[in-house]
Amino acid sequence: MALFEVTANDRRIYEQELKDFLPERIIDVHAHVWLDHLRVVDPNEPKRTVTWTRVVAKDDPIEHLQETYELLFPGKSVSALFFANGEGDGNNQYVAQSSKLTGWPALYFSHPSETAEEVEKHIREGGFLGVKSYLSLSPKYIPGPEVRIFDFFPKHQLAVLDKLGGIVMLHIPRNGRLKDPVNLAQIAQIKEEFPNIRLIIAHIGRAYVQSDIGNAFDTLDRYPDLMYDFCANCCDEAIEACLRHAGPKHLMFGLDMPILRLRTHRIQENGTYINLVPPGMYGDLGGDPHMREVSPEEGEKITFFAYEELLSFKRVAEKLGLSRQDIEDIMYNNAHDLIEGARKSIYG
Repeated sequence: MALFEVTANDRRIYEQELKDFLPERIIDVHAHVWLDHLRVVDPNEPKRTVTWTRVVAKDDPIEHLQETYELLFPGKSVSALFFANGEGDGNNQYVAQSSKLTGWPALYFSHPSETAEEVEKHIREGGFLGVKSYLSLSPKYIPGPEVRIFDFFPKHQLAVLDKLGGIVMLHIPRNGRLKDPVNLAQIAQIKEEFPNIRLIIAHIGRAYVQSDIGNAFDTLDRYPDLMYDFCANCCDEAIEACLRHAGPKHLMFGLDMPILRLRTHRIQENGTYINLVPPGMYGDLGGDPHMREVSPEEGEKITFFAYEELLSFKRVAEKLGLSRQDIEDIMYNNAHDLIEGARKSIYG
């Protein structure tokens, strides 16, 4: 039995809208792999994150990720840069084992309490190419809206990544998202103090609606080697702004798997995003402000979040007149070059 159903409507969208648009080789630069029984869960951890991302899958073993690509992208060769869904030795070890098994590159999921020596040791022993971390790991006394980048990526760890020339996958915090002045100031600090870090601004800085963009690129344009992924982003305006400012050599494709197996059509409403989902498919949504069920008739037309993201990118690509080479760069070459650059820098 397949991991999930691919309907006739899904297949129509893929065959008619996406298959010929996509290159033969694809790298998903932002994927999660973990086993639920290995997760480290702190019951006292402050609630700083949205809950809707947990409705799709309890875990995502490497075999599920591989099957997901086969189901969503038949006829394409898809690989990933992946990492765990939270820190902890168990899942970091599982990610390292999965990387060796598949030959796909991986990042170490770090905790801000780790010393520089510990982070470097874990990276080298696991064959990782850099780090990912998350705002929820910041010290408990800091209110969610006040978390800063350096609260979960402390400078002593960034100094190690700078020395190694490793990748830092940065999911920025704060309600202001991409346009937040503290975020922008600390991104600037990272680029100026740690210039050898291969820094990826995940989700285009969580700019999921047009108002999240602001004047962010007035600051970010000063750092032309910044990389961005448009993972889980269906905001045409954000993708377009990133391409106009950073250019097609600095944008990469990502899917935040398994989250983008979600069936949803995302809309912008009152300065935020709403995921429209089929009725009853994801159980009790608990009044989540980002989730809204639609009618059964409308629900039948809803496809995967992954396809929605790619359709958004396709609209922008056509609007800007991107070339076939540009699309291949964004979907494969940029990630490949970044990964191989980090591999050579760390391991020679």
